[in-house]
Amino acid sequence: MSFDKECFYCVKDQRLTDIMIEICELEASILYLFKEQTYRGRCLIAFKGHKSEMFELTEEERNSFAKDIATVGQALHNAFLPKKVNYGAFADNMKHLHFHIVPKYEGGPDYGGTFTMNPQKTYLSDEEYKELIYKIKNNL
Repeated sequence: MSFDKECFYCVKDQRLTDIMIEICELEASILYLFKEQTYRGRCLIAFKGHKSEMFELTEEERNSFAKDIATVGQALHNAFLPKKVNYGAFADNMKHLHFHIVPKYEGGPDYGGTFTMNPQKTYLSDEEYKELIYKIKNNL
């Protein structure tokens, strides 16, 4: 797997741990819980190697990564019962392949529209993060 010493997904330094908590490693990716929880259960899935685009993956890597994304979407749906799960791949500045996986709830923030990248509204206690992670892991 490729590695970029400038990328916080590769290095896993404080830039990453300040905003996310690692949940687990999957077949082709690593699953993180966003600390900012305006959208209850919001996660991010990052490809294990340093790639920037889906087309850079081999067919096997792409299939494994897509399977991981679908697995996490299903786990969030089962754990939190959102009305819809949104998926976003935005990486203009962060050149590491990753997807935001965001449960959306009818009547909740931004329902019917695009989720806000960094709303900076809702942070939880350590115990509350552990509870969310437990629910997600139990549904993977």
